Amino acid sequence: MVVVELGKFERKTFKNSHLQDGQEKVEEESKQLNVFFKKEALTLNRKKKLEVDGHPIMLWWSPLTGETGRLGQCGADTCFFTINRTYLHHPMMKAFLFYGTDFNVDSLPLPRKAHHDWALFHEESPKNNYKLFHKPVITLFNYTATFSRHSHLPLTTQYLEGIDALKSLQYVVPLSSKNNLRRRLAPLVYVQSDCDPPSDRDSYVRELMTYIEVDSYGECLRNKDLPQQLNNPASMDADGFYRIIAQYKFILAFENAVCDDYITEKFWRPLKLGVVPVYYGSPSIIDWLPSNRSAILVSEFSHPRELASYIKRLDYDDRLYEAYVEWKLKGEISNQRLLTTLRERKWGVQDINQDNYIDVFECMVCSKVWDNIRLQEKGLPPKRWKAEVTHLSCPAPTMFAFSSASQCPHCPQAPRGNTMRDMWIPSFQQSRKEAQELRWLVDRNQNFSAQEFWARVFKD
Repeated sequence: MVVVELGKFERKTFKNSHLQDGQEKVEEESKQLNVFFKKEALTLNRKKKLEVDGHPIMLWWSPLTGETGRLGQCGADTCFFTINRTYLHHPMMKAFLFYGTDFNVDSLPLPRKAHHDWALFHEESPKNNYKLFHKPVITLFNYTATFSRHSHLPLTTQYLEGIDALKSLQYVVPLSSKNNLRRRLAPLVYVQSDCDPPSDRDSYVRELMTYIEVDSYGECLRNKDLPQQLNNPASMDADGFYRIIAQYKFILAFENAVCDDYITEKFWRPLKLGVVPVYYGSPSIIDWLPSNRSAILVSEFSHPRELASYIKRLDYDDRLYEAYVEWKLKGEISNQRLLTTLRERKWGVQDINQDNYIDVFECMVCSKVWDNIRLQEKGLPPKRWKAEVTHLSCPAPTMFAFSSASQCPHCPQAPRGNTMRDMWIPSFQQSRKEAQELRWLVDRNQNFSAQEFWARVFKD
């Protein structure tokens, strides 16, 4: 039985830092969920109060921005953004903004009034809060910004700066040099420190190691050490780290979860560095490849031994290998979906000259609220937006089952006893029940306690 709420568990133990390596950085949780109770958050000067009264209020219910109060300009529209819950009953209160990882049952803005919109921002893995990935909960929201292309504000390319980053030859190591480096380097590299996630990637890589050499630098299956100065997870975006990875022909780019359009820096980074990604993760990855031959897809191989055999063929045959990097060397990106998405998105990645995706999310909600205000001023009914199940949907996690690891005495052995790996399937199964009961309680439209919620989850 899994009793702890998954989002809360993750929040207390790990903070998903937005390091471009996607490794979950172990650190003290810095978000203060009760920051809105600080004195300065409860008081605004008289002038500011007058400004608030004339503008729709957007309240971050799970405080992501940390702002106690700010007038935000969104084109011709202006809204007041805050984390201050004392505005809950203000007549201009229009929308509640939720950060998915911190969405939990401890406190929700109930009863929900007919004109109160709920908006969800969740760019992270389902492992951070499984409840959100079930229809009863995701359809509670009016607006969404998620990694899904179907979201109102798709964040699918959140880890890719742009076309120029893909075309850049800054870190590309010539194939002749890579062939020489093969005397001391494995053909494959693996760098992960978030071990045993829902995708069960470590089990696959452990099996793959029985058929082909892999240099593993992270905490997971480690058999090789990075230089001391690069051991900090914050160094995964450092020039020195990039240059080490760029020496390899192939990298194991395995996501921590398998969901359509959930694509992280694990995929984009090797493409930027001129390394061929051996990818496992989003089933829809083919829609986002720079060219038809730019990555090796694990899903196309029936077993790790077949994958290992194919990689060995490419390793030994320069002509076959070069077919996977030709697009990079020529700067030719043929995927029109990718090109159009990058060209049309309204936010930037690590670009001070563009709005970030949180700003754009806030303005998306602000503008839609104003659209309805203008409709009502004309005596017309407001337009009701609603999230669809496709806005945040992932299948249940599955585990790999291999039996040949014992054939490799030097390969890392699978851990024994209870591990994080054993938790994901029962957690997902329990989250279905949590989603159903949460929906029932929210539809009842009365405040409820965490105790009442858990009593319903485990009532049978």
